[in-house]
Amino acid sequence: MRRFYLQRDEDSSGVSGTGRVADGVEFDNGQVAMTWKSEYPSITVFQSISIVEKLHSHHGQQKTKVVFVDPLHEDQP
Repeated sequence: MRRFYLQRDEDSSGVSGTGRVADGVEFDNGQVAMTWKSEYPSITVFQSISIVEKLHSHHGQQKTKVVFVDPLHEDQP
C-alpha cells in the first residue's frame, strides 16, 4: 500500500482549485481510494492508478500529476 496526492497546476473547471487537491492510497491489489480536499469532498474508488491518471490529466495536458508519498515496495505489483 502506498499513499499519493494529486498536484494540480491549473484548474480548467474552476471547481477543485490548484495545489494539492486530493489525497489517496493505492492498495496492494492495485485498487485506489481517493478523496478530494475541496469544498465538495467525496471518496472515490478506482480499479487502478492508471485510471486516476487518465481521468485527471485533463486529456493528457498534464495539468494534474499523481505524486507518490511512499515508495513502491519490491513485493508490490
